[in-house]
Amino acid sequence: MAEEIKKNVDPAENSKDVEQAKENGRDIIPEAPDNAADLSSADEKKPTERRTQRPAVEGVEKVIKISRVSKVVKGGKNFSFNAMVVAGDGKGSVGFGFGKSNEVVGAITKGTQEAKRSFKKINLKDDTIPHEIIGRFKASQVLLKPASPGTGVIAGGPVRALCDAAGIKNILTKSLGSRNAINVVKAAMDGFLKLRLKRRG
Repeated sequence: MAEEIKKNVDPAENSKDVEQAKENGRDIIPEAPDNAADLSSADEKKPTERRTQRPAVEGVEKVIKISRVSKVVKGGKNFSFNAMVVAGDGKGSVGFGFGKSNEVVGAITKGTQEAKRSFKKINLKDDTIPHEIIGRFKASQVLLKPASPGTGVIAGGPVRALCDAAGIKNILTKSLGSRNAINVVKAAMDGFLKLRLKRRG
């Protein structure tokens, strides 16, 4: 039995068959494996599409104020936190939000979500505002004046955060009246929303 197997795989006989085929003018084509068709079909089925990654949306988020609030109850005191957050895309859209939670992180997260939902477009001229204006909210007033290139953002904490989020690079501001951070932000936002690129009438 072993001798028959050796005869079947004898390389000398295989070489003789090859030489004889060449003399007769025939080419020997090697037999393809049984799974060749499966492999070719598998290659054809492979998708050639590439996944395109969406560019991440750039944004500016700044926390203006974090306060701790205590509530007196029968068993003692319950403490909670609130956060004032300003968010913008740096291209003229800006919003602010106020979040409350039992933890600081939760308050900031809620404030950021509210700020992104309240985005509003501001009319800008290059990297400054088109004209001078005063924004008002209750006892707070904020004076906003355009500035030449290279001036920078001349503003306090709350108004500076609002300008950075909106993408304003050159501006002069002055806070008048109440210095409450929440009221100052709302007064500055009131002034920004009143800006016009063209004179009416």
